[in-house]
Amino acid sequence: MSERAWLYDTTLRDGAQGEGISFSLEDKLRIATRLATFGAHYIEGGWPGANPKDTEFFARARGLDLGGATLVAFGSTRRAGISPEEDPNLAALVSAGTSAVALVGKSWILHVDEVLRTTRGENLRMIADSVALMKSHGKEVFFDAEHFFDGYKEDPEYALETLRAAAEAGADWLVLCDTNGGALPREIVAATKAIRREFSKVRLGIHAHDDAGLAVANTLAAAAAGAELVEVTVNGYGERCGNADLCAVVPNLQLKMGIAVVPEESLRELAVLSHFVAELANMPQDPYQPYVGRSAFAHKGGIHVDALRKVPRSYQHVDPELVGNRSRVLVSELGGKANVAVKAAELGVSLSADEARRVVRAVKELEKKGFQFEGAEGSFELLVRRSRPDYAPPFELLDFLVLVEKRGGKEILAEATVKVRVGDEVMHTAAEGNGPVHALDRAIRKALLPFYPGLKRVRLTDYKVRILNEGAGTEATVRVLILASDGERSWATVGSSPNIIEASWQALADSLEYPLVRRWI
Repeated sequence: MSERAWLYDTTLRDGAQGEGISFSLEDKLRIATRLATFGAHYIEGGWPGANPKDTEFFARARGLDLGGATLVAFGSTRRAGISPEEDPNLAALVSAGTSAVALVGKSWILHVDEVLRTTRGENLRMIADSVALMKSHGKEVFFDAEHFFDGYKEDPEYALETLRAAAEAGADWLVLCDTNGGALPREIVAATKAIRREFSKVRLGIHAHDDAGLAVANTLAAAAAGAELVEVTVNGYGERCGNADLCAVVPNLQLKMGIAVVPEESLRELAVLSHFVAELANMPQDPYQPYVGRSAFAHKGGIHVDALRKVPRSYQHVDPELVGNRSRVLVSELGGKANVAVKAAELGVSLSADEARRVVRAVKELEKKGFQFEGAEGSFELLVRRSRPDYAPPFELLDFLVLVEKRGGKEILAEATVKVRVGDEVMHTAAEGNGPVHALDRAIRKALLPFYPGLKRVRLTDYKVRILNEGAGTEATVRVLILASDGERSWATVGSSPNIIEASWQALADSLEYPLVRRWI
């Protein structure tokens, strides 16, 4: 096992093949720059000539400052029956202007016989000729042995011959690919060790897909067996089930296996990198993603939280700050006063033991009614503050009325009337909206803005409704979660009721009260 691993990122090529992902040219340039800053040694930019965007990317990338990172252009070996100099794919690779190229070639006789439909000898010549041409242009060459582990199981000698053809032609790296993602770690280990013995002077890499849920495990297994380079994508993006996730592979190598990959300060930016790429990919961030997910270090059970407060490593496999994450304590009916006390302390509120017990009882009672505070920290903080005898709410709802009307085939009209007390004054206002919640929002703002003009900056950014007891049909209890923002900060609030208007009002009122209590506006 090497003391160091080279990080090869293929988010911009293999990752972009994931369903629902389409990076713009500007996205690709920004991601490449961020990966270089993070410490990736090699960044695979795409397949020049395959599409105009990838071709333009390599032209634009020449102006990027990638520090010590090497940009890699990807392509396949020459086509059967032509010389490498005549192959347009290889010409595009040369024209991309990168100092390194990755060549994918077949190592499984099934693909040689049935997909390429050429001879096994010709496939070996295709590999050798393509590598030799790239070396003649001074390129660092990665040979990606496609379907290597499937090929090795079916015909190990021929699979080895493909590697031998690449190595003898001058390939700098032999990358063993589990293209179908179906290999097991023991198979990866056995094959990698055998290749390491056979090709002692050529560096090895691993490229694993996640179709069996083993991409990260297989990558780590290969690294332990002698692979020096790991090919990964940020967040595991990729075709079908995806690729080995950089955000799990790198910390496992570095923190668990003692294999240096990136600088320590870069590892602390791992969560930021994950979120950055997810944002540009327009994909939701997986809260349960190891190391970098929002829930990766979230604790809910009361016994866990009590132990965590005393000894953090009792329920955390690593310090979350090492990867740019943080511990979170969740408040629910499963937790006890330790959860509440810790969570309140995080929010800057000190609770006595009696106050914590009262909050625990309130949480359990409200969750029985359908509330859930794990994703609504704004409402939970208000619940804590309201438990204090000295709490003075910035406003108080006295009553509201919502009317929804449709007449004569015209559009639906919603109107809300609210009566609110602020200090000693009672405001009675009404407003129309394109729906009952919108009308309520406009009416309450109309009443509060004279007292709290900063509420102009508060905007509802998301509104989610969940049915809690589906069998009840239209009588079901619903939970409403509202996300709001003042342009700088965001917060979530919750409401629950068999009446969707009441549930919405509860969440809406909290979303306006919270920034006032926090004195953000």
